[in-house]
Amino acid sequence: MKLIIAIIQPEKLDAVRQALIDCDISRVTVSRVTGHGQQQDIDLYRGQSITPVLLPKIRLEVAINDAFVEPAIDAIIQAARKDDGGRIGDGKIFVLPMDQCIRIRTGERGGEAV
Repeated sequence: MKLIIAIIQPEKLDAVRQALIDCDISRVTVSRVTGHGQQQDIDLYRGQSITPVLLPKIRLEVAINDAFVEPAIDAIIQAARKDDGGRIGDGKIFVLPMDQCIRIRTGERGGEAV
């Protein structure tokens, strides 16, 4: 089992959700976050150092079984990338091992709980 965390542009949320649904991945957690990466605005303005602006982003979390990892990654990349082949700020995908998953309602554990 893996936990996929994707940071994407807010306007790409619907496209990414649909791409995941098309891969039979329908359980996703969405959070609105702010941050910055390489797409920082200027850090020097009129000779004074300024703090980079925190930009709105979307954080998706998807807990999936191993067989769905690559299809999920490919779907997110295709849907979240800008139409012109990608640009700075399109986002990041993190894939983390997930030791356990427990469904609270039934007590199921492991892949069945995902």
